[in-house]
Amino acid sequence: MHLRSILRHRTVLSTSFRILQNYSPTVSNQSNYHHLIHQKPVGRTSIPIQRYLATNAKPDSATSSTRAEKHHFQAETQQLLHIVAKSLYSDKEIFIRELISNANDALEKLRYMQLASGDQSIADDKREIYITVDDINNTLTIKDTGIGMTKSEAIDNLGTIARSGSRLFLEELKKDKAATDEGKIIGQFGVGFYSTFMVSKSVDVITRSYKAGEPAYRWTSDGSGSYEIEPLVDEVERGTAIRCYLRDDCAEFSKEETIKQIVKKYSNFVSAPIYINDVRVNNLRALWMEDSKSISEDEHTEFYRFVTGQYDKPRYTLQYKIDVPINLRALIYVPQYKPNIFDVTQEADVGVALYSRKVLIQAKANQLLPRWLRFVKGVVDSEDVPLNLSRELLQDSNLIRKIRLLLTQRITRFLQEQAKKDKPKYQEFYEDYKLFFKEGIVRTADQGEKEDIAKLLRFDSSREEHGNLISLDEYIERMTPEQKHVYYLAGPSRELCENSPYYEAIKQKGYEVLFVYESHDEVLLMQLAEFDKKKLKSVESELETDTKKDDTILEGDTRSLSQDEANTLKQWLLKQFGDKIKNVKINTKLDQHPCIITTNEMGALIDNALVTAGLVEDPRLVLTGLNKLLEKVLEKY
Repeated sequence: MHLRSILRHRTVLSTSFRILQNYSPTVSNQSNYHHLIHQKPVGRTSIPIQRYLATNAKPDSATSSTRAEKHHFQAETQQLLHIVAKSLYSDKEIFIRELISNANDALEKLRYMQLASGDQSIADDKREIYITVDDINNTLTIKDTGIGMTKSEAIDNLGTIARSGSRLFLEELKKDKAATDEGKIIGQFGVGFYSTFMVSKSVDVITRSYKAGEPAYRWTSDGSGSYEIEPLVDEVERGTAIRCYLRDDCAEFSKEETIKQIVKKYSNFVSAPIYINDVRVNNLRALWMEDSKSISEDEHTEFYRFVTGQYDKPRYTLQYKIDVPINLRALIYVPQYKPNIFDVTQEADVGVALYSRKVLIQAKANQLLPRWLRFVKGVVDSEDVPLNLSRELLQDSNLIRKIRLLLTQRITRFLQEQAKKDKPKYQEFYEDYKLFFKEGIVRTADQGEKEDIAKLLRFDSSREEHGNLISLDEYIERMTPEQKHVYYLAGPSRELCENSPYYEAIKQKGYEVLFVYESHDEVLLMQLAEFDKKKLKSVESELETDTKKDDTILEGDTRSLSQDEANTLKQWLLKQFGDKIKNVKINTKLDQHPCIITTNEMGALIDNALVTAGLVEDPRLVLTGLNKLLEKVLEKY
């Protein structure tokens, strides 16, 4: 007898003795034992699947009715199996997610069949998933009490690569107009099971269909291109159990704590309860799938802390769902904590996780939100999200762009609503997160997106007390009929802005002026350029582009130089400064200041700086200004 067989038989005896030794008919043990066996009506005996999978031994003649049948995988070639098992997935731990998703699908299928048939014999059965780890024998077992498989179904679904039993089940389900909630079925590609061969030397599957009179079967393979299937004499309980005989370099997947962390990461929100060594591990509900009115503040706080790993509370909560044109469920949080300089400046991932049918696809779904929204946290779930074969990467860039646009617009609109609902609270939030909004305006090339973000900006105003900020929408509502532009003035403080000669000149017209104090604010407003079809103009540039055609001074103005004196002074200044200045103009609008200096080089300097810093995603946007410059050069030379 081979050494491996001897060791297996020894394990059978020791494991069986241990089960008998540990079990006694107390209330506690009866409760634990119920997890291992599906009780049948009186007069029939059901053997738990664990009888076969609680050991490392293959069934002997006492449990197998006939010699095992050997089959070759039907789907295409052994090379395809190798690709699926060895090269398809980026991370080995993904196989846990795939097996749990398959188990959950089996439970959902059983529920649908019970509803459709009205079969009361399975109506009250527990629908659960059990995971057992054995770090001594280096095995991992995942079992469900679901629909199970017949022999032909096992051959079709396990013996044919890229054939999805779940997908076929959904197609049949959709034909039944009375069927609902088909979105709870997760599988669609038919390759998830084969991820087990990333970590396993061999895999055993024990399964029995829910159909009356169907025997149980053992399916086994080492992933080399063939498999064996054999019926089992004893009546095994309904469901499917998969045992992975782990490779030596994958022994970490036989550790309870490792599996617990993986389950919480990927499958914490599947509808079925999941037990690891008889202890339930998925206790949180998928709040984004529930009615927002039924969720308490404490539940939101608990969920927020799970998603973010932080210990504060959400400042704002947005629950969003649509079915047309895209199926989308989202639960978005704005943190209470104030971001530090590293949160603002570092190129961090977005804080939103992508789920599909409550199964984690990407923990950091960078494609779903623009970079400037990286401060929001939460989850997005969509049945329509286009996944690749491994269900790890997103495909169909057009659809992803639509999802991104929908989410961005909804979050932006939500923040606008909050600003109207509670102005002081929003103003506090704005002071904490304004740099993200400004970054968004500078980064995006689309004017519509710029203006959507700009609705979130707030400014100090010449018509308001310092600190009472207003929006651009409020500014435009208060514009006088003859005013054509939105005016702003940059300065270190409000006091300096109010005493600026530039403000003095525009104040005489009675126009409201926005005061900005940060060094980057002028760059921001130049990048925004316009809002609601109104140009944003610095009061400095307004003076530089004064429509006054000549330097005529009104006669009789005793406060001013005479016309001759002004002309003489102008020529003297042009001679003294030479190439250092472009022009000298006579201005009669200043009362408190003798002169002002304007510059039109800022725009070019800003464009060059933005391109060099990599903040302009599309440098072609600068071409218009360069073309005009080239035309002037050609005209001169």
